[in-house]
Amino acid sequence: MMAWENQTFDSEFILLGIFDHSPTHIFLFSLVLGIFTVALIENTTMIFLIYLDTQLHTPMYFLLSQLSLMDLMLICTTVPKMAFNYLSGRTTISVTGCATQIFFYASLLSCECFLLTVMAYDRYVAICHPLRYPSLMSLKVRGLMVASCWILGSSDGVIDAAATFSFSYCGSREIAHFFCDFPSLLSHACNDTSTFETLLFICCIVMIVIPVVIIIVSYTRVLLAVIRMGSGEGRHKAFTTCSSHLMVVGMYYGAALFVYIRPTSDHSPTQDKMVSIFYTIFTPMLNPLIYSLRNKEVTRAFMKVLGKGKSG
Repeated sequence: MMAWENQTFDSEFILLGIFDHSPTHIFLFSLVLGIFTVALIENTTMIFLIYLDTQLHTPMYFLLSQLSLMDLMLICTTVPKMAFNYLSGRTTISVTGCATQIFFYASLLSCECFLLTVMAYDRYVAICHPLRYPSLMSLKVRGLMVASCWILGSSDGVIDAAATFSFSYCGSREIAHFFCDFPSLLSHACNDTSTFETLLFICCIVMIVIPVVIIIVSYTRVLLAVIRMGSGEGRHKAFTTCSSHLMVVGMYYGAALFVYIRPTSDHSPTQDKMVSIFYTIFTPMLNPLIYSLRNKEVTRAFMKVLGKGKSG
Protein backbone atom coordinates (compact mmCIF):
# COMPACT_ATOMS: atom_id res chain seq x y z
CA MET A 1 0.00 0.00 0.00
CA MET A 2 1.10 3.54 -0.64
CA ALA A 3 2.50 5.48 2.27
CA TRP A 4 0.67 8.54 3.49
CA GLU A 5 3.32 9.93 5.78
CA ASN A 6 2.63 13.54 4.82
CA GLN A 7 -1.01 13.41 5.85
CA THR A 8 -2.90 16.67 6.09
CA PHE A 9 -5.97 17.52 8.10
CA ASP A 10 -7.99 16.68 4.96
CA SER A 11 -6.94 13.04 5.30
CA GLU A 12 -9.31 10.45 6.68
CA PHE A 13 -9.05 7.29 8.72
CA ILE A 14 -11.23 4.24 8.17
CA LEU A 15 -12.96 2.92 11.29
CA LEU A 16 -13.62 -0.79 10.83
CA GLY A 17 -16.21 -0.72 13.61
CA ILE A 18 -17.60 -3.75 15.44
CA PHE A 19 -20.80 -4.61 13.57
CA ASP A 20 -21.65 -5.89 10.11
CA HIS A 21 -25.17 -6.17 8.68
CA SER A 22 -25.87 -9.76 9.66
CA PRO A 23 -29.06 -10.35 11.74
CA THR A 24 -27.03 -11.03 14.90
CA HIS A 25 -24.99 -7.84 14.54
CA ILE A 26 -28.10 -5.78 13.73
CA PHE A 27 -29.56 -7.03 17.02
CA LEU A 28 -26.31 -6.20 18.90
CA PHE A 29 -26.19 -2.75 17.32
CA SER A 30 -29.80 -2.15 18.41
CA LEU A 31 -28.84 -3.32 21.92
CA VAL A 32 -25.95 -0.84 22.04
CA LEU A 33 -28.28 1.97 20.91
CA GLY A 34 -30.74 0.93 23.64
CA ILE A 35 -27.96 0.99 26.27
CA PHE A 36 -26.80 4.39 24.97
CA THR A 37 -30.35 5.77 25.28
CA VAL A 38 -30.75 4.37 28.82
CA ALA A 39 -27.35 5.81 29.86
CA LEU A 40 -28.32 9.17 28.38
CA ILE A 41 -31.62 9.26 30.31
CA GLU A 42 -30.12 7.93 33.58
CA ASN A 43 -27.20 10.34 33.75
CA THR A 44 -29.26 13.35 32.67
CA THR A 45 -31.87 12.43 35.31
CA MET A 46 -29.19 12.11 38.01
CA ILE A 47 -27.75 15.54 37.17
CA PHE A 48 -31.17 17.23 37.26
CA LEU A 49 -32.30 15.40 40.42
CA ILE A 50 -29.19 16.49 42.30
CA TYR A 51 -29.57 20.04 40.98
CA LEU A 52 -33.31 20.30 41.78
CA ASP A 53 -33.48 18.60 45.21
CA THR A 54 -31.94 20.77 47.93
CA GLN A 55 -31.57 17.72 50.22
CA LEU A 56 -29.06 16.34 47.69
CA HIS A 57 -26.93 19.49 47.81
CA THR A 58 -24.17 17.71 49.73
CA PRO A 59 -20.53 17.05 48.78
CA MET A 60 -21.19 13.37 47.98
CA TYR A 61 -24.03 14.14 45.57
CA PHE A 62 -22.16 17.08 44.05
CA LEU A 63 -19.34 14.66 43.18
CA LEU A 64 -21.88 12.13 41.93
CA SER A 65 -23.40 14.75 39.60
CA GLN A 66 -19.91 15.37 38.17
CA LEU A 67 -19.47 11.62 37.60
CA SER A 68 -22.80 11.54 35.73
CA LEU A 69 -21.72 14.54 33.62
CA MET A 70 -18.44 12.82 32.74
CA ASP A 71 -20.23 9.56 31.88
CA LEU A 72 -22.70 11.48 29.72
CA MET A 73 -19.89 13.17 27.80
CA LEU A 74 -17.87 9.94 27.51
CA ILE A 75 -20.66 7.91 25.92
CA CYS A 76 -21.48 10.81 23.56
CA THR A 77 -17.85 10.93 22.42
CA THR A 78 -17.92 7.48 20.79
CA VAL A 79 -21.42 6.04 20.23
CA PRO A 80 -23.08 8.73 18.03
CA LYS A 81 -20.22 8.62 15.47
CA MET A 82 -20.20 4.81 15.52
CA ALA A 83 -23.99 4.73 15.00
CA PHE A 84 -23.85 7.34 12.21
CA ASN A 85 -21.15 5.39 10.33
CA TYR A 86 -23.07 2.11 10.70
CA LEU A 87 -26.42 3.53 9.58
CA SER A 88 -25.03 5.63 6.72
CA GLY A 89 -22.63 2.97 5.45
CA ARG A 90 -19.70 5.36 5.84
CA THR A 91 -16.61 4.18 7.68
CA THR A 92 -14.43 7.28 7.59
CA ILE A 93 -13.44 9.85 10.18
CA SER A 94 -11.34 12.95 9.46
CA VAL A 95 -8.01 13.54 11.14
CA THR A 96 -9.59 16.50 12.95
CA GLY A 97 -12.50 14.31 14.08
CA CYS A 98 -10.08 11.61 15.19
CA ALA A 99 -7.96 14.08 17.19
CA THR A 100 -11.14 15.48 18.78
CA GLN A 101 -12.29 11.99 19.80
CA ILE A 102 -8.88 11.18 21.31
CA PHE A 103 -8.85 14.47 23.23
CA PHE A 104 -12.32 14.05 24.76
CA TYR A 105 -11.96 10.32 25.31
CA ALA A 106 -8.56 10.57 27.05
CA SER A 107 -9.61 13.68 29.00
CA LEU A 108 -12.80 12.13 30.34
CA LEU A 109 -11.13 8.84 31.29
CA SER A 110 -8.50 10.80 33.22
CA CYS A 111 -11.11 13.08 34.81
CA GLU A 112 -13.03 10.05 36.08
CA CYS A 113 -9.85 8.49 37.49
CA PHE A 114 -9.19 11.59 39.59
CA LEU A 115 -12.85 12.11 40.50
CA LEU A 116 -13.21 8.54 41.82
CA THR A 117 -10.21 9.25 44.06
CA VAL A 118 -11.85 12.45 45.35
CA MET A 119 -15.04 10.47 46.01
CA ALA A 120 -13.06 7.93 48.06
CA TYR A 121 -11.49 10.80 50.05
CA ASP A 122 -15.00 12.23 50.60
CA ARG A 123 -16.20 8.93 52.11
CA TYR A 124 -13.04 8.69 54.22
CA VAL A 125 -13.57 12.18 55.69
CA ALA A 126 -17.32 11.61 56.20
CA ILE A 127 -16.83 8.37 58.13
CA CYS A 128 -13.46 8.84 59.85
CA HIS A 129 -13.64 12.60 60.59
CA PRO A 130 -17.37 13.46 60.68
CA LEU A 131 -16.93 16.55 62.88
CA ARG A 132 -14.41 18.08 60.47
CA TYR A 133 -16.39 17.07 57.37
CA PRO A 134 -18.11 20.47 56.80
CA SER A 135 -14.75 22.28 56.73
CA LEU A 136 -12.70 19.58 54.93
CA MET A 137 -15.36 19.23 52.21
CA SER A 138 -16.66 22.81 52.09
CA LEU A 139 -18.09 24.26 48.87
CA LYS A 140 -14.76 25.95 48.07
CA VAL A 141 -12.68 22.82 48.76
CA ARG A 142 -14.84 20.46 46.71
CA GLY A 143 -15.05 23.06 43.94
CA LEU A 144 -11.25 23.20 43.79
CA MET A 145 -11.01 19.40 43.84
CA VAL A 146 -13.44 18.98 40.95
CA ALA A 147 -11.81 21.82 38.98
CA SER A 148 -8.45 20.06 39.46
CA CYS A 149 -9.95 16.80 38.12
CA TRP A 150 -11.16 18.57 34.97
CA ILE A 151 -7.89 20.49 34.47
CA LEU A 152 -5.63 17.45 35.00
CA GLY A 153 -7.85 15.28 32.81
CA SER A 154 -7.94 17.85 29.99
CA SER A 155 -4.15 18.23 30.19
CA ASP A 156 -3.78 14.50 29.67
CA GLY A 157 -6.17 14.68 26.70
CA VAL A 158 -4.11 17.45 25.08
CA ILE A 159 -0.86 15.48 25.62
CA ASP A 160 -2.29 12.25 24.20
CA ALA A 161 -3.87 13.92 21.14
CA ALA A 162 -0.80 16.06 20.39
CA ALA A 163 1.62 13.15 20.84
CA THR A 164 -0.48 10.77 18.73
CA PHE A 165 -0.55 13.19 15.79
CA SER A 166 3.13 14.08 16.08
CA PHE A 167 3.88 10.73 14.39
CA SER A 168 3.81 9.99 10.67
CA TYR A 169 1.45 7.22 9.59
CA CYS A 170 1.96 4.93 6.64
CA GLY A 171 0.39 1.91 5.03
CA SER A 172 -3.20 1.08 5.84
CA ARG A 173 -5.46 3.86 7.11
CA GLU A 174 -7.76 1.28 8.72
CA ILE A 175 -8.28 1.44 12.48
CA ALA A 176 -9.51 -1.83 13.94
CA HIS A 177 -11.88 -0.10 16.35
CA PHE A 178 -15.23 1.71 16.48
CA PHE A 179 -13.61 5.01 17.51
CA CYS A 180 -10.19 6.67 17.40
CA ASP A 181 -8.29 5.13 20.29
CA PHE A 182 -4.61 6.01 20.29
CA PRO A 183 -3.25 2.47 21.01
CA SER A 184 -5.04 1.26 17.84
CA LEU A 185 -3.75 4.26 15.88
CA LEU A 186 -0.13 3.88 17.01
CA SER A 187 0.12 0.42 15.42
CA HIS A 188 0.12 2.26 12.02
CA ALA A 189 2.87 4.73 12.94
CA CYS A 190 5.98 4.76 10.73
CA ASN A 191 8.13 6.17 13.55
CA ASP A 192 9.42 4.48 16.68
CA THR A 193 6.68 4.98 19.29
CA SER A 194 8.59 3.53 22.26
CA THR A 195 9.18 6.99 23.83
CA PHE A 196 5.46 7.78 23.65
CA GLU A 197 4.61 4.34 25.06
CA THR A 198 6.93 5.10 28.00
CA LEU A 199 5.19 8.48 28.47
CA LEU A 200 1.80 6.74 28.26
CA PHE A 201 2.92 4.21 30.86
CA ILE A 202 4.01 7.01 33.22
CA CYS A 203 0.67 8.79 32.67
CA CYS A 204 -1.14 5.54 33.52
CA ILE A 205 0.87 5.22 36.73
CA VAL A 206 -0.12 8.78 37.68
CA MET A 207 -3.76 8.45 36.64
CA ILE A 208 -4.53 4.83 37.53
CA VAL A 209 -2.05 3.19 39.91
CA ILE A 210 -1.56 6.14 42.31
CA PRO A 211 -5.33 6.84 42.56
CA VAL A 212 -5.98 3.11 43.14
CA VAL A 213 -3.43 3.11 46.01
CA ILE A 214 -5.08 6.21 47.53
CA ILE A 215 -8.52 4.59 47.18
CA ILE A 216 -7.33 1.35 48.81
CA VAL A 217 -5.75 3.25 51.71
CA SER A 218 -8.89 5.40 52.15
CA TYR A 219 -11.22 2.40 52.18
CA THR A 220 -8.98 0.38 54.46
CA ARG A 221 -9.30 3.16 57.05
CA VAL A 222 -13.03 3.47 56.33
CA LEU A 223 -13.50 -0.28 56.82
CA LEU A 224 -11.69 -0.19 60.16
CA ALA A 225 -13.82 2.78 61.27
CA VAL A 226 -17.06 1.06 60.16
CA ILE A 227 -16.18 -2.13 62.05
CA ARG A 228 -15.71 -0.07 65.22
CA MET A 229 -19.12 1.62 64.81
CA GLY A 230 -21.59 0.87 67.60
CA SER A 231 -24.73 1.58 65.58
CA GLY A 232 -25.87 -1.22 63.31
CA GLU A 233 -27.86 1.21 61.15
CA GLY A 234 -24.85 3.54 60.76
CA ARG A 235 -22.65 0.58 59.83
CA HIS A 236 -25.16 -0.58 57.20
CA LYS A 237 -25.48 2.90 55.65
CA ALA A 238 -21.70 3.32 55.50
CA PHE A 239 -21.21 -0.11 53.91
CA THR A 240 -23.96 0.57 51.34
CA THR A 241 -22.49 3.92 50.28
CA CYS A 242 -18.92 2.67 50.16
CA SER A 243 -19.72 -0.62 48.42
CA SER A 244 -21.48 1.31 45.60
CA HIS A 245 -18.35 3.39 45.04
CA LEU A 246 -16.07 0.34 45.22
CA MET A 247 -18.14 -1.47 42.58
CA VAL A 248 -17.72 1.49 40.21
CA VAL A 249 -13.98 1.73 40.99
CA GLY A 250 -13.49 -2.01 40.37
CA MET A 251 -15.25 -1.94 36.99
CA TYR A 252 -13.61 1.25 35.81
CA TYR A 253 -10.01 0.73 36.88
CA GLY A 254 -10.00 -2.97 35.98
CA ALA A 255 -10.85 -2.18 32.36
CA ALA A 256 -8.50 0.82 32.17
CA LEU A 257 -5.56 -1.16 33.56
CA PHE A 258 -6.19 -3.95 31.03
CA VAL A 259 -6.14 -1.60 28.02
CA TYR A 260 -3.52 1.01 28.89
CA ILE A 261 -0.86 -0.61 31.07
CA ARG A 262 0.09 -3.20 28.42
CA PRO A 263 2.58 -2.40 25.61
CA THR A 264 1.02 -1.58 22.21
CA SER A 265 2.57 -4.76 20.74
CA ASP A 266 0.52 -6.89 23.17
CA HIS A 267 -2.82 -5.35 22.15
CA SER A 268 -5.41 -7.54 20.47
CA PRO A 269 -7.96 -5.50 18.44
CA THR A 270 -10.81 -7.82 19.45
CA GLN A 271 -9.93 -7.67 23.16
CA ASP A 272 -9.51 -3.88 23.08
CA LYS A 273 -12.88 -3.42 21.38
CA MET A 274 -14.68 -5.66 23.87
CA VAL A 275 -13.12 -3.95 26.91
CA SER A 276 -13.70 -0.50 25.38
CA ILE A 277 -17.39 -1.33 24.88
CA PHE A 278 -17.55 -2.21 28.58
CA TYR A 279 -16.17 1.03 30.00
CA THR A 280 -17.34 3.49 27.34
CA ILE A 281 -20.89 2.14 26.92
CA PHE A 282 -21.85 -0.25 29.74
CA THR A 283 -20.18 1.58 32.65
CA PRO A 284 -21.93 4.94 31.98
CA MET A 285 -25.23 3.02 32.07
CA LEU A 286 -24.36 0.98 35.18
CA ASN A 287 -22.99 3.83 37.34
CA PRO A 288 -26.33 5.61 37.93
CA LEU A 289 -28.05 2.25 38.56
CA ILE A 290 -25.44 1.23 41.13
CA TYR A 291 -25.79 4.53 42.99
CA SER A 292 -29.55 5.07 42.65
CA LEU A 293 -30.92 1.56 43.21
CA ARG A 294 -28.90 1.23 46.41
CA ASN A 295 -29.67 4.75 47.61
CA LYS A 296 -32.94 5.69 49.32
CA GLU A 297 -32.22 9.44 49.10
CA VAL A 298 -31.96 9.35 45.30
CA THR A 299 -35.12 7.23 45.06
CA ARG A 300 -36.95 9.67 47.37
CA ALA A 301 -35.83 12.65 45.27
CA PHE A 302 -36.98 10.91 42.09
CA MET A 303 -40.42 10.13 43.56
CA LYS A 304 -40.68 13.71 44.83
CA VAL A 305 -40.01 15.15 41.34
CA LEU A 306 -42.47 12.66 39.82
CA GLY A 307 -45.07 13.71 42.39
CA LYS A 308 -44.63 17.39 41.50
CA GLY A 309 -44.95 16.53 37.83
CA LYS A 310 -48.23 14.68 38.38
CA SER A 311 -49.67 17.34 40.66
CA GLY A 312 -48.71 20.00 38.15
